[in-house]
Amino acid sequence: MPFIIETKNLTFWYSPQKKALDQLSLQVPEGAIYGFLGPNGAGKSTTMRLLTGIIPFDQEQIYLFGKPLNQQLPEVFNRIGSLVEQPTLYLHLSGTDNLCYMAKMYGIAPDGIRGALQRVGLNKDGHTKVKRYSLGMKQRLAIAMALLHRPSLLLLDEPVNGLDPNGIQEVRQLLQKLNREEGVTIFVSSHLLAEIEKMCTHIGIIHHGKLEFQGTMRDLSKRFEKITLHICMTQPQQWIDQVKTLYPGTKLLEDGRMEVPIHDPTAIGHCIRTLAVEGMDLQDVRPAGGLEEWFMQITSNTPQA
Repeated sequence: MPFIIETKNLTFWYSPQKKALDQLSLQVPEGAIYGFLGPNGAGKSTTMRLLTGIIPFDQEQIYLFGKPLNQQLPEVFNRIGSLVEQPTLYLHLSGTDNLCYMAKMYGIAPDGIRGALQRVGLNKDGHTKVKRYSLGMKQRLAIAMALLHRPSLLLLDEPVNGLDPNGIQEVRQLLQKLNREEGVTIFVSSHLLAEIEKMCTHIGIIHHGKLEFQGTMRDLSKRFEKITLHICMTQPQQWIDQVKTLYPGTKLLEDGRMEVPIHDPTAIGHCIRTLAVEGMDLQDVRPAGGLEEWFMQITSNTPQA
């Protein structure tokens, strides 16, 4: 199957005055970790709720596993795990008991509970009451609940929201392991662009309900052909005019770095050698860009619908 998730010109209105999604056409390849990005109010959570059936939708614009979602309900959810809204955990029960409850809800045998706890690194904490769990442990337990029936697709809305750096790293490593070792396709939304950049194979950027970019990280980098170097040097004020002569468009930033535009990635070394030969004391040279800068350019240049 070409795409495990596909939406075809999906448009959704909350009211005649409020269009949440505008001709949204997602294409999520099987085996991908797909990062779904957008500013607050862009339509990420609405999309998640539609994909998981939280918001009923009877038109054939949402496809999972190659078939219309509305033709597969409710049995399709045996193949999907989701963490879309705040996880419902029984704090007075242990992690194991929470999973036992979920197993009964799914109508499956509880013999997979130990394995689910092990998959998320909670095998030593299964008998501890959830009220004693850290926030990161609670998030991992919620993911274990989503994985209990061994789905092939995992939908996660802000899975690291509120976690400390250790908790964020734990969740990221868990998701990468599930994808790498078990082939689980993961569709994840997050505001933490650095985490998405580290984890995801594919990116979708939504703004004002419209999909403004979709593709791999490499595809995204190719969209921005201009290469900019951020250069730290001693006495930048002394050299700024000379650098502008060599590289028109150079700017001196407020923090003392120079922003030097070049148009060919292979010219980075030549630029460094040229400035050094001119006598400049270079302290640090690194390419600007990356997901955060590209995201900001895409969303800031997009007019509101």
